[in-house]
Amino acid sequence: MGLRYFGIRVTDLGRSVEFYTKGLGLKRAYGGTMRHGGKYVLLQDPRTRQRLELNWYPPGSPYATPYVPGDGLDHIGFHVSDPARAHRRLVEQGATSALVPRDRDGVKGIYYATDPDGNWIEFY
Repeated sequence: MGLRYFGIRVTDLGRSVEFYTKGLGLKRAYGGTMRHGGKYVLLQDPRTRQRLELNWYPPGSPYATPYVPGDGLDHIGFHVSDPARAHRRLVEQGATSALVPRDRDGVKGIYYATDPDGNWIEFY
């Protein structure tokens, strides 16, 4: 299991991409649109290789909860050899399942659980 990136919620994706690229020197790796209409951009630090995923959710998305500054952590992403097994193991240890591929907004091969404080953890 390897920690690969942090995902944070943003209220204006274009503004945030500009801030992190021009202001902090991160480079755009890739981006896309999620099944429910949300958009994401993965940025990477060219020196440390650390990655930051910016996530924006449109009104009506189940993930577009009221935004409170400082509460922007969206999820922590772990790269694992078997996402289903990692998810199952964590749930067996008391974590709560949050989203799995068979769910309405699920993505093939990606599983989510929450930590004891409700923070989302992604296994891909």
